[in-house]
This record gives sequence, structure tokens and C-alpha cells, in this order.
Amino acid sequence: MLYIGSHTSIAGGLENAAIQAKALGATAFGMFTKNQRQWASKPITEEESAKFKETLKDLGFSKAQVLPHDSYLINLGNPDNLKRQQSLDAFIDELHRVHTLGLDKLNFHPGSHVNKIGRKASLALVAEALDRAISSTEGVRPIIETTAGQGSNLGSSFEEIAELLSLTRQNQQVGVCIDTCHIFAAGYDLRSEEAFHKTFEEFDRIVGFDKLEALHLNDAKVALGSNLDRHESLGKGQIGIESFIRIAQDPRFRGIPLILETIDSSLLSEEIALLQAYGQEVQP
Repeated sequence: MLYIGSHTSIAGGLENAAIQAKALGATAFGMFTKNQRQWASKPITEEESAKFKETLKDLGFSKAQVLPHDSYLINLGNPDNLKRQQSLDAFIDELHRVHTLGLDKLNFHPGSHVNKIGRKASLALVAEALDRAISSTEGVRPIIETTAGQGSNLGSSFEEIAELLSLTRQNQQVGVCIDTCHIFAAGYDLRSEEAFHKTFEEFDRIVGFDKLEALHLNDAKVALGSNLDRHESLGKGQIGIESFIRIAQDPRFRGIPLILETIDSSLLSEEIALLQAYGQEVQP
């Protein structure tokens, strides 16, 4: 099944993310479990958890169709011990929150070396933090998101993602989320059919499709290889609509959340319906 949706809001209650997704005609959605720009938050109550789970069941969503995202403040690659510990504590809390909601994935950005240490040393810190976080929780898989290569951010190449996976002792517990805008900005072309297949063949060779657990579907305002994270609505940017149609029709991307983070919320239902229609064309 094609799980296609968008990132939705938890304003007014965690269950509202699912309600909003249903209203958009989505078969998947992304969400935060707390304010993404604050370190601390109140624990999720039993009542809030029960209401969220009940809403998911009533609206026909399974945990496979939901992709939670962690706080933007977290940096597991920070060489400052105190700041990295603060990030790790927050990350473990996020994993617990996801588990409390009956979900099983947590999308996260791999982090940044903040120009204080080398990339390899910072990746080793992220891997160590992941091992500690996984050992402190259960039932939730951290999902590494590819990045655009902006500033000192890690994870903009398939090689760095593969290296991070190889450094974790609990590799089998970690997955990957490809963001189309991010990889395009990092230099991976998607525009032509040839470029599309070349990029995903490279991903499969270096990382492996068995590790792919989600996609963020975003066109890009910026040029190929610009290393700038600037999302655009589908078909209105440098990548073009054909690439997203290819994703909708490619069986390798079925059964995982395909989450729009495009910039015009008024177009979300139209974008979701378009991709679903193209996906239906190749349904058996």
C-alpha cells in the first residue's frame, strides 16, 4: 500500500495530528510528540496516550503509517560533553514518548560537529549516543534522516549514513529516511529517469534498501549540490513533479511513510491526491 501524507500539527492535542491527516485524505502522517523547539515538556499522560491510540484506530491508521520526528535542538554529535548529554537525555525522552503512544519509529537528524572536531569523530559520538539510547529504551527504531550538507551538519552523503550505521553496535535497530530536497541539495540528482535510478541504485549499493524506512517528499528551491535546505511544493522547484510520480509508482517505496513537508499547506491535499492517483495506476 502507498502510505502518503504530510507532517501534521499536534496543536490542541496529540490526536489532532491523525485527525488532520484524515481530513487531508492521507494514508500516513508525520508529527512531533512535543514542542520541537523546547528541551523540556510535560510527560504524556495515560489519558493522552489512550486518546491518541483510540483516534488512530478509529481513523484506520497503524503505527506503520506514522513517522514521529524529534526536537530540532538535539545534536548527538556535539563534542561538548554537557551539551551532548543534554541532547542524549532529550533523545531518550523522545523515544519513550513515541513508545508511550504505541508507535515504533523516531526520525532524527544525525547532528553536527559544530566545527570543533572532525566529521568522523562526530559520527562516532552519534553512534555511541544511539547505542546508549537504544539500550535505554525498547520498541522504537531511530530513523536517520539524510541532510542537505548545510554548515557543519552530518549525514549529507550516503557514505556518511553508511559509516554511522557501521559504527553503531545495534545496527539492526536503526533505519534511514531519505529527504528528497536534502539529497538533491547534497548533489544527488533526481530529475531525469536515468538520474533517478542512478541515485537510488547508489543508495542501495552504499546503504541498502533494507535500511530505508521512510521518505520526506519535498521539491527544492535551490540548485543541485547547493547544500541549502530550502523546501518547495511538488513540481514548483528544481526537482520537478516527474520524480515524485516515479516514487509513487515504484514498488520499493510502498509500505513505508512518504511524508510531505512542502511549504504551501493549502496544496497538501492536492499533492497527496495526485501521488495517490499515480500510485493507484500501478496497483495489482
